[in-house]
Amino acid sequence: MEQLSTTLNVVMSTDSKTGISVIAPLADVEKLAYEIHRYSSFSTNYFPENILVDCPSDQSSRWSAHTNNPPQYLTLKLKRPAIVKKIKFGKFEKAHVCNIKKFRIFGGIDEERMVLLLEGGLKDDNVPEVFNLRCRTEDGSEELPILFLKVVPLLSWGPTFNFSIWYIELHGQDDPMYTSASLRNYNVLREVEIVKLCLKHFRQQGYDAAFRALQEQTNVQLEHKLITELHKCLVVNGDFEKAEQLITECVNNGLMDTYLSRQDYKHTWRMQPITSKLSPGNRGGHQLVVDTKKRLVYLYGGWDGYRDLSDLWVFDIKTSSWALLFEQTQLFNGPTPRSCHKMVYDSVSENIFMLGRYLDNSIRTTDYIKSDFFLYDTRARTWLQICDDTSQMGGPHLVYDHQMCIDSEKRNIYVFGGKILTPRSVSNSTSSEPEYSGLFSYHIATNTWTQILVDCHHPSAAQADVLSIKSRITHCMVFHTKNRKLYIYGGQRGKEDIDDFITYDVDTQAISVLNKDNNACGGAGGSSVCAHNSGTDVKNEPSPGYTLRATIDCDRDEIYIFSSLSKLKDRRDIQHDDASNSFWVYSLKTYDWSRIYTYRHNAESSNASGKNDLLEPCPRYAHQLIFDDVAKMHYLFGGNPGKSSLPQMRLSDFWILELEKPKRIEILMYCRYLVRKLHYKEMTRKDPLKAMQYLRNHVAEVIDHSNPEQLKNFHKLASLLFRTDDSNTVSGRSPLATPPLGKTLKMDSDAQVENVEAASGADEKRQIDEESANKSGSQPDVINPVEDQFSMESCDSTATTASLSGASDSAVSSASSSIHSRRNSSKRAHDGQQEELRRCRAFLFNKIVQLMPASMVQPERNLSDFVVM
Repeated sequence: MEQLSTTLNVVMSTDSKTGISVIAPLADVEKLAYEIHRYSSFSTNYFPENILVDCPSDQSSRWSAHTNNPPQYLTLKLKRPAIVKKIKFGKFEKAHVCNIKKFRIFGGIDEERMVLLLEGGLKDDNVPEVFNLRCRTEDGSEELPILFLKVVPLLSWGPTFNFSIWYIELHGQDDPMYTSASLRNYNVLREVEIVKLCLKHFRQQGYDAAFRALQEQTNVQLEHKLITELHKCLVVNGDFEKAEQLITECVNNGLMDTYLSRQDYKHTWRMQPITSKLSPGNRGGHQLVVDTKKRLVYLYGGWDGYRDLSDLWVFDIKTSSWALLFEQTQLFNGPTPRSCHKMVYDSVSENIFMLGRYLDNSIRTTDYIKSDFFLYDTRARTWLQICDDTSQMGGPHLVYDHQMCIDSEKRNIYVFGGKILTPRSVSNSTSSEPEYSGLFSYHIATNTWTQILVDCHHPSAAQADVLSIKSRITHCMVFHTKNRKLYIYGGQRGKEDIDDFITYDVDTQAISVLNKDNNACGGAGGSSVCAHNSGTDVKNEPSPGYTLRATIDCDRDEIYIFSSLSKLKDRRDIQHDDASNSFWVYSLKTYDWSRIYTYRHNAESSNASGKNDLLEPCPRYAHQLIFDDVAKMHYLFGGNPGKSSLPQMRLSDFWILELEKPKRIEILMYCRYLVRKLHYKEMTRKDPLKAMQYLRNHVAEVIDHSNPEQLKNFHKLASLLFRTDDSNTVSGRSPLATPPLGKTLKMDSDAQVENVEAASGADEKRQIDEESANKSGSQPDVINPVEDQFSMESCDSTATTASLSGASDSAVSSASSSIHSRRNSSKRAHDGQQEELRRCRAFLFNKIVQLMPASMVQPERNLSDFVVM
């Protein structure tokens, strides 16, 4: 078999998306020659050049960075530009703590401008791995030629160990007959991008002739014709009404939908109305599951502050009514009263599965501390005890504060974490160190349990063939039905807050850490994940020090986390300064957290019932949150408000949380507001009275008067009518405080000269004509600015000569020169105002086109970005 593999030139490869090891043929590509071009550092004798030779039996035949502090990298230079399709990593003959668990690979023709080709990780074993590299441009239209390739390690399997790479092989095609077309097409794309940058620069700077000449010679279109028309209407012509029509067309055609999808959700909490007379009482530590097809929510058990409960309720979403199915399920072959248990709903069989509970120390006896496992048939409304102790069937011991998820398609239930309750923990003679449960799976069809991962402190974790994980309590766990991965976030272990974000592929058993900046420690066996607290309060992610509840939307690829009261007993009080709620969204597409909101609770506004001002739920713990993936709504019920003065108090409030992205009409109103605001600002310079009417009748139309922020900005606009800047004032008066010229204002000759010098953007002749019209009661004619300047010179020269009869020729010449100076100054002010006007319009245009697809608009970058002085 080994000889056959050599003949066929195959190796074990790992798909970068699925992580599945497969046999990958390399015969269709060639091995590419390269050299070490640059590196970050290296340890003694572990030179970068060692990766050129594959010696799996030689422990020193590797590159090892001098430190594991980022950035560490190796930059490889190919013999000639090539289309690099695959990269092969060789390994040591056995697992090694320095193997890179996570890495990124960049490539490009220019060393300073490389793009991401791959993000992946190596398994901690001795099997070489081959990865497919991105080898096409972003739009997929052309192959991507590479001259430089940069390997950036991010995480080693041993977190305190330096990064090591044993061997690298590159495969692709560098034959000039093959790559010449790709290089030519790539250079054409670059040339087009350069031309677009020049066109954008010329247009922004007003070099219209250069813009037209370059566009005609290259035949490169800067943007879509619709966007060009928008620029012409808005920036060049100042036709704001036509600009609004074009923006409306863009919005209605969905050109801003991608932008809208990237915006944060707006949240709305509201109390769920109840039409039934009966409803569940106050409780915490209960469980909720939802049947999205039949629109039903099931609630079981919990602690009411005095005792455990065993009642089962169902809520009909369609009728908003509760119904009590069982008051005491133990009387109907069901579970005994309990809290801190977990339930999952199987959409295939329409059954509910229940596991775990909390027991007080006083009743943790050998006979009573069994891990019973129950099933409730929602169609037959009957209970079935699957087994009285799962630990006797290869499953978990009795646990509480664990997490359960179901894979209905493959008929598996996954149970992870939780604190184990055993008789050993009752004895004072035993160690006080608590025991934690690992990761188990239960196969529904065959009624069998399998332990997948043991806790990293379990005795068997030291064995090389045993996979381990750092277990915890109060964590979150959800299952993505399409990606087929478990997502585990946060938790506690003793007094330690665990802030790692782990994914577990249920098909390949591959474990990875999403928040890579956190430290991780691997136990024996090479697949354990043990993250240390590194201070989440300074990171943009939910703090594990607070009570967290998680849900998932597999359609949107989003994980939601509701964070509430602190889990620390001395801070778990609604009166505490830290009492707050926050809601987070994690995108599995962008790998980013976003905080939707934070609500600081006003303890003084709370009454004895735990209700606040009804804007949203008060902070709490021991509550339950579920997600209806059909209606896209969350439901929250009950919990402990953490009132130190009322330690037995529990809640029974039932809330709905709706998350909504901004709609098209909202982005349209926003764009209309921007356009009309600029139009209004321009009007205040010319006709303040008309501007005031426009503000009242048109700008007010696009304002949401129920939004305090928008209303505040709207009121600020009115102040522009009373500003006293050069463009709108005469002798320091505001345009509304002083009537416009030509109406009722009368000035003597000294005031006239002063105002002519002060007024920006108005010529001298218009000022004199307006004063004459004011005296005669007639309105001045609209005069061409050029004709106005010549008329002004003639008029003022005659007036000056008449008033200075008998004066010397030098005095007359001086006066004439002064008039010329004022005229040139006025012209410069007018040109400056026009330039400022165009800049403001261009700025608004740039702001609007940023909301549209990049393929339709001008480049986001500017030509000036590449010029460094």
